[in-house]
Amino acid sequence: MKFSIKNYITHHNTVMSSLDLIEIEEAIQLISKKSLAGKTIAVCGNGGSALAASHYITDWNKMVNLQTGKRFSGLCLSDNIGLVTAYANDLSYNDIYSEQVRNLLLPGDLLITVSGSGNSENVIRATEVANDIGVKTLAICGYDGGRLKDISNQSVWIRSFDMQICEDAHLVFGHLVMKSICNMEVNTN
Repeated sequence: MKFSIKNYITHHNTVMSSLDLIEIEEAIQLISKKSLAGKTIAVCGNGGSALAASHYITDWNKMVNLQTGKRFSGLCLSDNIGLVTAYANDLSYNDIYSEQVRNLLLPGDLLITVSGSGNSENVIRATEVANDIGVKTLAICGYDGGRLKDISNQSVWIRSFDMQICEDAHLVFGHLVMKSICNMEVNTN
């Protein structure tokens, strides 16, 4: 399809209206359950997905606490540039997240990976390590889901092969999580 503002918005609206609400609700329930249990929730991705991961944690850490008074123990594995570049330099770029998962997460914690294609080797390795050590895994992915969708415990799959549309939906997912958890927690106080 040829790019135009109208075509982009039309495709955006088509993808957004085709999101699997059950997948999203189950993912939100998982995140909420882990948060209420005091578990660490780590998020990672590459490029725009790294920024989406950072955005998730910024919103979730701040707003859940402000709205409910409860802690949200979230961290973004992409945010510590010193640690990311140390692993990339000393091991490989493919190990920047898996080594953090191995060091920072415990059984019962949650790893959320964000990937447009679902095929980024570093998020796949992080998911494999998380699965091996008993950390629950949730993929937020686009395209055909890639390998990430297949190896994660749960996924939210954005059914589009347009990276920017996938990234738009990834950000919407983060906002849905924040608003849902804040509303759930306020209503149960």
